[in-house]
Amino acid sequence: MADGEVGAYREFKALVEAADRKFARARDLPLYGGGDHHSRKAFKAYTRLWRLQQERRRELVAGGLRRWEIGEVASRIGQLYYARYLRTAEPRSLVGAYVFYEAIYSRGYFGAAAGAEGGGGSRHQALLIRYKELRFIARFLVVAMLMRRAEAVDHLAGRLRALVEETKAAYPKTNFKEWKQVLQELGRFLKADGAYKASRSLRYDNLFDSYPSNLASIARFHSKRVLKLKEAVLTSYRRNEVKFTELTLDTFRMLQCLEWEPTGSYQMAGKELTENGTVSDQSGPSGLIDIHLSTEISDGSLPANPQKAIIYHPTVSHLLAVLATICEELSQDSILLIYISASGLEHNNAIQKYASTSSHATAASAFPIDKPNSHTSSDNHLWLGPRGSGGPNNLYPEDLIPFTRYPLFLVIDSENSHAFKAIHNAEKGEPAALLLSPRISSAMPGVESTGHGSQFTYFLTAPMQAFCQLAGITSDIDTDTYANAENLLFSAFEEYEGILCTSVGLNNVWGQILPDPFLRRLILRFIFCRTVLFYFHPEEHEQHLPTCLPSLPESVSPAAEAIKTPILLLAENLVVSDRFHFRESRHKKK
Repeated sequence: MADGEVGAYREFKALVEAADRKFARARDLPLYGGGDHHSRKAFKAYTRLWRLQQERRRELVAGGLRRWEIGEVASRIGQLYYARYLRTAEPRSLVGAYVFYEAIYSRGYFGAAAGAEGGGGSRHQALLIRYKELRFIARFLVVAMLMRRAEAVDHLAGRLRALVEETKAAYPKTNFKEWKQVLQELGRFLKADGAYKASRSLRYDNLFDSYPSNLASIARFHSKRVLKLKEAVLTSYRRNEVKFTELTLDTFRMLQCLEWEPTGSYQMAGKELTENGTVSDQSGPSGLIDIHLSTEISDGSLPANPQKAIIYHPTVSHLLAVLATICEELSQDSILLIYISASGLEHNNAIQKYASTSSHATAASAFPIDKPNSHTSSDNHLWLGPRGSGGPNNLYPEDLIPFTRYPLFLVIDSENSHAFKAIHNAEKGEPAALLLSPRISSAMPGVESTGHGSQFTYFLTAPMQAFCQLAGITSDIDTDTYANAENLLFSAFEEYEGILCTSVGLNNVWGQILPDPFLRRLILRFIFCRTVLFYFHPEEHEQHLPTCLPSLPESVSPAAEAIKTPILLLAENLVVSDRFHFRESRHKKK
């Protein structure tokens, strides 16, 4: 081995160590409230490292560079892109992560090394590389799910299952309990997320979610104060919730719901990059992936996505600290969306209860319920904590009131959501907009509902799928029927929007946020959800209905004929009218 080759490899290893230190600092920082400086330094370090292995690849390979080492570097770059996406909500960063992960996977950087006992190393090293490959595929799966690449997700899920089985067989004395749990979580997640294959993206699509006929009505609000959604805090904490890694199904849905759907040209750019990342130099450690490839992609036709802090299973003190940090940086024309999906009760001794409300419909609690001897004050807070009991894990409405010095749009999905009505009229400066879930979720007899995530969140993020799930419609629904139902839903939201934006007496809390497309869509879906649940039950029960504060006009109440009629048409199209209770049928036989 020549001295130059050895020197090149030593330089590469030194740069890897330096880059890894910067990566660790960037990784350990929270994905909100700054931290871009460390992320940029890490990118700069990996850029230098990447260029070195591009320019001196032959020397490095001759000096001992192994394929899995290139895979590790590329994986770190993919992780940096994904972290940037979480920090900035830039779609191009998500594309960058996908491109690097796809290239690593297609070239088999980790697989070839693990199969060769670590590239000439020990059996122990081969196992460590296999763990790297498992973690890599899990990360790739998350990015592929966010990119809505269904075929890639199915393929990766199958590969992850096969790899776990292969590794268990190769290393029978190793405990793979953790990875068995990961596979179980993945199965539940994919079953819930892919329940209706014909459904469209959860992101805001100008083609389906914008209604030109109402633009003039929306424009009238611009003469007054208008608030824009620029920041959001998303968190969920439930026992046995559907999740994969540290991404719960509820936050996964809400995350996408607060983003723009990329245009066709943007999607094509991402697709072309992915294909280019799979074709060249399959034989050796490749340096042909461009580290700056995603920075060249932009979708100038769309505004920036709201930035989102996604917090996995936070403590109450952590959540409040995040809110304080973000509120400090909130601009004057911005509103902060706070989304919390959580149980209202301690997880100790919690049980699931089901209660029948009629021969046609049942109400099933989607949340744990205390035993009869539970203390009476257990319904005035949310529970953010693991098994156990104690006040520090209780989130009370009063904890959020200090943040009402700033404009807030609060979405609470819990059986104790009603407790947060206390915020209304107790604000410290800015009146808050509140969307509160039903206390009890609804379901058809014999239909399992908890495996689909929280029902209220489902309606706010995927209303067509939520309607089908509520009505007991299975995933094998005819494609044309489903498409027709989507068209009916489009017409319903168009009509709801027109009625809402022209309503007399609309509270200014709603008026100042209606021009924001994301918040307006959430409000319209709230109206839809409330109306559907209103007619799902034979008698009106407040516990089965979501609540909003301040109240929306009567013109968009469930009893209004113009609000009711689209629900009836939708139910008739899907042949589930008998599962609803339309108190006065609008149809008369001619």
